[in-house]
Amino acid sequence: MRASPGSELRDGSGLRDERGSAVVEFVLVGVLLTILTLSVIQLGLALLIRNSVQDAASEGARYGALADNTIGDGVGRAKDLITTAIGPTYAKHVSVKRGSYDGYPAAIVTVKTPLPLIGLIGIPNGLEVRGHAAIETLP
Repeated sequence: MRASPGSELRDGSGLRDERGSAVVEFVLVGVLLTILTLSVIQLGLALLIRNSVQDAASEGARYGALADNTIGDGVGRAKDLITTAIGPTYAKHVSVKRGSYDGYPAAIVTVKTPLPLIGLIGIPNGLEVRGHAAIETLP
């Protein structure tokens, strides 16, 4: 008696044999976990860059707002901090202006930088942060 085609895949209960399904499940779950892990790492990188640039903008504003400095000095300070922490690519678009913040004269440093989406590659000028500091005056 010869077995019909496909009958070798069935056991006595009429269900198909599950040999090889563990490999497929492992690959599918492995791909999903890899994508999830890389996404979390990329989010961490984007937040690191955002926080570093925000800190540099705030420090630049504080430095430029000191009584013995001009507000233009804040741009140089912010660029130095960004270049040291992340790299010169992220310190290209730094500007400062006088303005008002909470009703007080303030130095406002604005930094426009790339927003990393895949590694360090991302949207040019996709991230904009501002740092504010009240301008010191001597009596």
